[in-house]
Amino acid sequence: MTTHGHRFISDILYGATADKVRHAVDVPVLVDCLTLWLSNRMLVNADLEVEIARLEAALDGRRSPVVLVSNEVGFGIVPDNELARRFRDLQGRLNQRLAARADRVVLVVAGLPVMVKEAK
Repeated sequence: MTTHGHRFISDILYGATADKVRHAVDVPVLVDCLTLWLSNRMLVNADLEVEIARLEAALDGRRSPVVLVSNEVGFGIVPDNELARRFRDLQGRLNQRLAARADRVVLVVAGLPVMVKEAK
């Protein structure tokens, strides 16, 4: 994919995500999407704390921009089953952790961007 003259690496996230982000140091990276990545990691009973720490470590070494796409799953009703509630809670924590590290956070609602956190 090419956007505004930049080469982007776009990937659906499976187990090797942190490695892919870490090795693509000099090009912008689009990570689409963290929600799918988390559900895939949960389905294989991965150690989520270790997986998230690996992803954060890979983001630390970046010299080029990274765009992380994630769903906001906490706006709806409380799920009626334990797995769905666990997923919703874990996704919210993942979003919070990565938003705290981000320079900019944009929530898109009905196709309209809402600036949550502005780059300094």
